[in-house]
Amino acid sequence: MASTFHTITLEKAAEAYVLSRGKAHFLSIAQAIRAIRTLMPACKATDRDLEELLAAASIVHGVPVAFDLKTAVAAQPRLHS
Repeated sequence: MASTFHTITLEKAAEAYVLSRGKAHFLSIAQAIRAIRTLMPACKATDRDLEELLAAASIVHGVPVAFDLKTAVAAQPRLHS
């Protein structure tokens, strides 16, 4: 019997994480990025790329987002719904 391995894309990982947080008050970008990097340690996407994927998936699924990833561009967390 042959084993079948399913490949997960970065977009699918982001969407799955957003869907797993659907009942939460908001999605933390910082926590989501840590979770994706744990799931996909070889991920070469930048934090900014992941932030955009997660934000887009959150918008599609109506999940409020906390842009709490500390970056040189945004030193303060931002909460958007």
